[in-house]
Amino acid sequence: MIVVTGATGNVGRTLVELLAAAGEDVTAMSRRPADGLPAGVAHRRGDLADVEGLKGLFEGADAVYLLVAGLGEELRPREIVTAAVACGVRRIVLQSSQLVGTRTGSVSHEILRAFETAVRESGVAWTVLRPGGFASNAFLWADPVRSARTVAAPFADVALPVVDPADIAEVAAAVLRDPAHAGRTYVLTGPVAVSPRDQVGALADALGAAVEFVPQSAGEARAQLVRFLPAAAVDGMLSVLGAPSDEERRVSPDVERVLGRSPRPFSAWAERNVSAFV
Repeated sequence: MIVVTGATGNVGRTLVELLAAAGEDVTAMSRRPADGLPAGVAHRRGDLADVEGLKGLFEGADAVYLLVAGLGEELRPREIVTAAVACGVRRIVLQSSQLVGTRTGSVSHEILRAFETAVRESGVAWTVLRPGGFASNAFLWADPVRSARTVAAPFADVALPVVDPADIAEVAAAVLRDPAHAGRTYVLTGPVAVSPRDQVGALADALGAAVEFVPQSAGEARAQLVRFLPAAAVDGMLSVLGAPSDEERRVSPDVERVLGRSPRPFSAWAERNVSAFV
């Protein structure tokens, strides 16, 4: 059995569907109720912060997809991994972040560094996925696009190879089903670097309507984002968006290495999710 944590998110839900379609015995774990799961998929409601309750959540699992929501500051990585191993889990796939490798001093990613260490020292087979920026971050623009056909964003022409969450889920499904990926760390990006201005253009094409791009200062963006995201996460995000390293700008070959095809471009994500912007 494969347990997928964070199963209601934009990676976890797709991953559950892919594993179920492949005939795997899947249990979806989330803090909230999960509606619309595929037939045959069990759901366990739980929280990684409740280490004592993890035995009931991981019991019977051969493999676990470990996805940490938010910054996960309240979590105890080594205890969580130890609980999984004690329940008989023999393979752990961790969804981490590219920034663990490129921003080694980043306070906002300390918890993921700790999870990576715990997983690698677990004594069982492990794989770490390090996605870059998500194409789905563009959902933050949905309200202004719907109401005024505008997007305000900083760093208009700084391009990064954002990754489609569907590609992360496909890579995760492949890695969970094939032990040949044990001991590997994969960086997941899109096929080409795209700027915020490029992304807005792709959204306009998907909508078939003009969308105005409004340049925003970093300070304006921060003031807006800290209303609903932790300040540490916002500062880390803006640092990458405004001054990415050469490695963060680089297109990784790992999606194609695992899946045998190129990653999806941002335009494909925009077309698939255009209903959110109408």
